[in-house]
Amino acid sequence: MLSDEKLNFLTQVAKALAGQFGDNCEIVIHKINENNVNNTIVSIENGHVSSRQLGDGPSQVVLEALKKDPTDLIDHINYLTRTHDGRILKSSTVYFKDKSGSLDGIFAINYDITALIAAESTLKSLVAIDEQDDDKEPDYIPQDINELLDDLIEESVKLVGKPVPLMTKDDKIKCIQFLNSKGAFLVTKSGDKVAGFFNISKYTLYSYIDAK
Repeated sequence: MLSDEKLNFLTQVAKALAGQFGDNCEIVIHKINENNVNNTIVSIENGHVSSRQLGDGPSQVVLEALKKDPTDLIDHINYLTRTHDGRILKSSTVYFKDKSGSLDGIFAINYDITALIAAESTLKSLVAIDEQDDDKEPDYIPQDINELLDDLIEESVKLVGKPVPLMTKDDKIKCIQFLNSKGAFLVTKSGDKVAGFFNISKYTLYSYIDAK
């Protein structure tokens, strides 16, 4: 896990960046503990940007990182995210690893550019991003872990394109495996919620996760 020395250093950097760029700049530090993914935020500056606070859970980006091999994690710089109330943020995510190569911390910067986008014709250079895929929806930053699960479940339903009562077994398997790939089942008691949503038993849920 993230050492106190590293956390103190990152917290110092976070305060400096938040002070430099003002109230629209949120800085979040996640401490990675695979035994507790519900409460990853150990430091946050300007939490009003995403309506989060100390002790809150991970975003979708963080949850996906936990599912990946740490050697495959590459810092994600300058991409778009959105908040629960529709504001657009320009974000960067930096991964920190311990001496063994395991992920132990995530440092995230989220700058609210909603007002800048409204004035894009004159401020275009300040809001330019690296990704140019106009069809891609910005990643979602939830307020809490329950909202994150709800959003992932909604994504899985959209992936299949039909409501649960009309889904076949194969449709549900596709949804469940999508949720597993996104790290949804790392969240405490998520299995109960997902099984209830898709009207299947916990045993069936686990069999769908492992289905080929």
